[in-house]
Amino acid sequence: MTSAAAPKVVHARAPGKINVFLKVGALLEDGFHDVATAFQAVSLYEDIRATAADDFSVTFSGSIDTSSLATDGSNLAIKAATMLAHRAGYRKGVHLEIEKHVPIAGGMGGGSADAAATLLACDSLWGTDLSREDLLELATQLGSDVPFAFTGGTAIGTGRGDQLSPALAKGSFQWVLALADFGMSTPLVYRELDRHRDRHAQDIFPATTQPQVDTNVLQALRAGDPHMLAEVLHNDLQAPSLHLEPQLGAVIELGEENGALAGMISGSGPTIAFLVVDLDAALELEMALSAARLTVVRATGPVHGARLIGS
Repeated sequence: MTSAAAPKVVHARAPGKINVFLKVGALLEDGFHDVATAFQAVSLYEDIRATAADDFSVTFSGSIDTSSLATDGSNLAIKAATMLAHRAGYRKGVHLEIEKHVPIAGGMGGGSADAAATLLACDSLWGTDLSREDLLELATQLGSDVPFAFTGGTAIGTGRGDQLSPALAKGSFQWVLALADFGMSTPLVYRELDRHRDRHAQDIFPATTQPQVDTNVLQALRAGDPHMLAEVLHNDLQAPSLHLEPQLGAVIELGEENGALAGMISGSGPTIAFLVVDLDAALELEMALSAARLTVVRATGPVHGARLIGS
């Protein structure tokens, strides 16, 4: 008597991200904004394990609470799998086991990482053999952060953030991330940005329709110098995020009082990314923030994008 062969499982991994620079353009007629951003992929990962199935399903595990996540067709990983199946003419499904470590609705692109890793895992599992360019095209259709989760490293994003060009980054940067116990809606933060600009129209320069990344950011990344980068960290979404959740400002102050070169809300928040000079400083800051009963993780960047993990 022989035992049945174990089902094939394909394991893929994709990173979360930090926007070390984010400039948001003026509100356009279609209700969206163009952006100019510098992405850095960091060593906080989402792990996807894909198993062949007759339909599409997803379950979650990991270090964060996933009870609020959708498991139906609205989940971005399920969308990625169904889109790939349609593109490749594949007529069955997949079961996805997602081990989550990137905060949910935390401004670090966790859902986008899930989608990017799912594309890679399902392509391998089903043997669809799509080119990297084909998979990247699908990633672009899924959301503005998904292409970067697919490519990783350090990159400049323009348009909706999905038009990527690689950026040179020397060495490794040390980050300490303060994770909130709540999420923030990206559309809500963008709407608050528009209201913030209306309220302060007399005091700030009007936003351009086509923003650009500050050249000083590119120089700091090329130099691999955390002091230089700390001077030019910028996020247009920080002011509206702080208006919606004022307590985040106290966390930024606490981190900067305890050795961070600079602290900044990541993306649309509420995760706060602190840049530090080296690993020793990261460990000291981690202890200080943990003593204040904050949830803290350390990460480095840049790291690779979505990739398959050997069994």
